[in-house]
Amino acid sequence: MPIYHKVGNIPHKRHIQFEKPDGGLYYEQLFGTEGFHGHSSLLYHVHRPTQVKEILKSYSVEPEIAIEKNIKSLLLKGFELQPKDDFLESRTDMLVNNDCIIGLAAPKKSLREYFYKNADADEMLFIHKGKGTLRTFMGNIPFEYGDYLVIPRGMIYQIDFETSDNRLLYVESTSPFYTPKRYKNESGQHLEHSPFCERDFKLPEQLETYDEKGDFLIKIKKEGMMHEVVYATHPFDVIGWDGYNFPYGFSIHNFEPITGRVHLPPPIHQTFETAGFVVCSFCPRLYDYHPKSIPAPYNHSNIDSDEVLYYVDGDFMSRNNIEQGHITLHPKGIPHGPAPGAMERSIGQTETLELAVMVDTFRPLKVTKAAMGLDDGQYYKSWVE
Repeated sequence: MPIYHKVGNIPHKRHIQFEKPDGGLYYEQLFGTEGFHGHSSLLYHVHRPTQVKEILKSYSVEPEIAIEKNIKSLLLKGFELQPKDDFLESRTDMLVNNDCIIGLAAPKKSLREYFYKNADADEMLFIHKGKGTLRTFMGNIPFEYGDYLVIPRGMIYQIDFETSDNRLLYVESTSPFYTPKRYKNESGQHLEHSPFCERDFKLPEQLETYDEKGDFLIKIKKEGMMHEVVYATHPFDVIGWDGYNFPYGFSIHNFEPITGRVHLPPPIHQTFETAGFVVCSFCPRLYDYHPKSIPAPYNHSNIDSDEVLYYVDGDFMSRNNIEQGHITLHPKGIPHGPAPGAMERSIGQTETLELAVMVDTFRPLKVTKAAMGLDDGQYYKSWVE
């Protein structure tokens, strides 16, 4: 996140003594990316952040793959995923490659009995249903329907839900999430033509600081394994921090669509980019205004990318029989386009109220067994008239 942010109390200069009011020193930690080269923040802890008491157990959480090399377009009925109480147990990987994991979650309860850290991947959570607070050792971020939550790898967090009917789309990325380069100047500030700006981000505030010793369970995901690690002090013991590496939120409802006289390609909807994929937000907008325009998209050959669309709300005009929570996968190697009749229906229409999230990956996606359990089995034939 190319924004400087500060929460809590910090010394006037880095790497110097920071004294506690009752004596002793706070413990400084560099929370950085790409060694000492990428974005980083400096955190100040009440206790040393290194106190591992025990490693209880380690177990695999790698997804089971059903289709290793896929050529079939799929429709997954996401809301058929059964809810579970536990946040991590509810997370179900659907589509994976070496760059990302795309999955769904339907947790019914808040995550309070342990803490979680993903040591392998930055995470993006999209809140389809639910309301609550992301609680991290760098501060809290309230969230609601339509929010993206971007959580850097290594972040220790819990998540509180005010609701029991919660539906999340998540993407784990082996490279960081950034806003698109073409939206920013050389210093990283968003330009005037960007569909959003710094004012739209939800930054962490309300720092929780606990001076507690005991047994604190952190579940750490690393290399496809989950490690249950016991720390000697409360993970949320940060008294203050500043820097550029921190979690943040962004509402899809704050994305300002770009439109034109004729149909514009999906990059106009781009919201985030990584080294292995891009994320786009399809939002309510006016349609094209050329007198002979065709609002429906033209047919497209996926030569270099797999396209994943997650349908959030509204009537997605290019498809038939699409419902909330559906996921479509259009794999590279075969063209895709509007469903039969969709192009003709779109002519003369002036606006759409659709809301969807798209993930375009640069490498092919593998399909998990869990995903095939939600597959409608017929979607790949849906273009046949």
